[in-house]
Amino acid sequence: MDALSELLKVVRLRRASFFYVDFTAPWCVATPGADGLDEELLRPRAEQLVIYHMLTQGECTVTLQGLAPFRMKAGDVIVCPNGEAHQMASVDGTAMPLDVDLAALMRRPPGPINYGGGGEPAQFICGYLSCDARLCRPVFTALPRAVLVSLRGDPGMDWLETSIRHAAGQALSPRPGGEGVLTKLSEVLLIETVRRHMEALPANQTGWFAGLRDPAVGCALAQMHQRPSHPWTVESLAREANVSRSVMAERFSHFVGQSPMSYLGKLRMAIGADLLRDGAQSVTRVAGQVGYETDAAFNRAFRREFGLPPAAWRRAQSGMGAVAG
Repeated sequence: MDALSELLKVVRLRRASFFYVDFTAPWCVATPGADGLDEELLRPRAEQLVIYHMLTQGECTVTLQGLAPFRMKAGDVIVCPNGEAHQMASVDGTAMPLDVDLAALMRRPPGPINYGGGGEPAQFICGYLSCDARLCRPVFTALPRAVLVSLRGDPGMDWLETSIRHAAGQALSPRPGGEGVLTKLSEVLLIETVRRHMEALPANQTGWFAGLRDPAVGCALAQMHQRPSHPWTVESLAREANVSRSVMAERFSHFVGQSPMSYLGKLRMAIGADLLRDGAQSVTRVAGQVGYETDAAFNRAFRREFGLPPAAWRRAQSGMGAVAG
């Protein structure tokens, strides 16, 4: 058991869109960020847009404002966890940028996108994945603006690159189920990217990912994510990790930047909000599932976090009439 696995169990993709892109040099494209997209078209009921590009042939350069350019080769994957706007270009980069109209692309029949000057080819699988920001906030706030990883030459990951290529081809064909397979593989790709980023962190790093690698803090995080409704205290978390209360409190704050109980409270509110949004359970039942013995205690905590009591917040999220609490 580890906290990353427990958290990623609830990082559910609410919608995914994919494009198979064939470019020939020179080429340059400007991809809009999440703020410039049609929310109803791309990510209904979701708050987090993750963009990834897997380069399956050729080379290219990816640029985000304020960051040094990323050089990619076949087998590389770049992930923008917060859906930031970026520019992609052939290595020479002499072409004028082509602004990508994602909304138009999503309305067109499936098929490859072709663009460029007829020179060296570059092929991409581009994924746009939407999910609930609250549930995966620890992951996405701890990641850099862009993460570049390579599946190239890794015998343990050859299957993933091959599978995504195959599934992308299936998604473009009339056969049913191809896009669903590609969505699941994209989840695996996102998880693998996160894992590789965590493994590459320097030894003196702090933050949520660094906390996962600390035996005591990692144990506490895993316990809270596995059993968020349990009546945890700093003492009980310390016992699980076989350390003293003071060591747990100090190490948790050092790595995660907040106390264990503050972290647990925000985790419970994120899970509670997700359950409320689904609309299938009463407020009383949701309160019990996230560790509150009374509606009143849950209401107070929820209002502090979201500014509204649970029932009113759910009505606001649904955009419909009253929902029984």
